[in-house]
Amino acid sequence: MKLDQTLPPDLKIVHVREGRIDAACAIDFKEAMREQLEGLDRRVMLDLTQVGFIDSSGLGAVVAVRKMLGPDRVLELAGLTPAVEKVFRLTRMDSVFPIHPQLPADLRDAV
Repeated sequence: MKLDQTLPPDLKIVHVREGRIDAACAIDFKEAMREQLEGLDRRVMLDLTQVGFIDSSGLGAVVAVRKMLGPDRVLELAGLTPAVEKVFRLTRMDSVFPIHPQLPADLRDAV
């Protein structure tokens, strides 16, 4: 699972550099995210602009990452493609996660 990061002040943006989060890679995604979040105490935003497909296993993996952060921290999502956004909407996960249409403008150039 290809992930990289941007570290603006008080925020960690994890960029998913894969086209899919599905059953074939959900476990790898969770493990890679666990490594990204280790010892972290700042806001976390997951950049999904390159993800064109997510299935129920992928959705479960994103929910597991949210749980890794604990009850006092929130996992924010950004840049959902229409297909991915539809999955979040149909499962009502759009009410669980703060979803930004795209990365904040001041951070897009740093990616």
